Amino acid sequence: MELKKKLLRQSRLYLIADKETLGRRSFEKIKKLRHPPVGIVQLRDKKNKDTFLLLKEAFSLRKLLRKKGIIFIVNDSVELTKILDADGVHLGQTDSPLPIARRILGKEKLIGVSCHNIKQALCAQRQGADYIGIGPVFATSTKPHLAPIGLKPIGECRKKINIPFFAIGGINPDNINTIVSSGTSRVAVCGAVFKAPKPLSAARKLYASLLK
Repeated sequence: MELKKKLLRQSRLYLIADKETLGRRSFEKIKKLRHPPVGIVQLRDKKNKDTFLLLKEAFSLRKLLRKKGIIFIVNDSVELTKILDADGVHLGQTDSPLPIARRILGKEKLIGVSCHNIKQALCAQRQGADYIGIGPVFATSTKPHLAPIGLKPIGECRKKINIPFFAIGGINPDNINTIVSSGTSRVAVCGAVFKAPKPLSAARKLYASLLK
């Protein structure tokens, strides 16, 4: 667990591998990634009804990312995290409560939580989250139902949150400098990398902005 937490603390660029966004060539796009710049990849597949296919792809992804030294996180599902022996799970505000997820997964797995304000972030920190995703900072096509929270919560997290936190939501090369200026050098993105013609080049450009 200490190695995972060390890698987590070192991670600045967190990629959301949303299968709907990645399309058919999802695995090919992920294969081209490197560490650095990428520290974490989260598998998010909301619409796949074929459990066998999902497991097959997820096991292949876990094997690939471990070879690259990239943390592998599963979105939402504590059960799938356990089956895959993934590095951790990411929970939304309506997913399994963090204390229950921790009881099931134990202390060896990372648990991240999506938060939309400082109150939720402080709650997640108290409950033992390993990291937090704060957002959506800007409007995002992957979660259009959520209103942007703006930049203020980033500054609040910088002052009050002691665990790693990643700004998320609509972040791209044009606005990433405002994120850094607001108080964090960690971001989570999806389209900014996976919709780019050259995903690795896009990831490197974002990473360079986070190092300034």
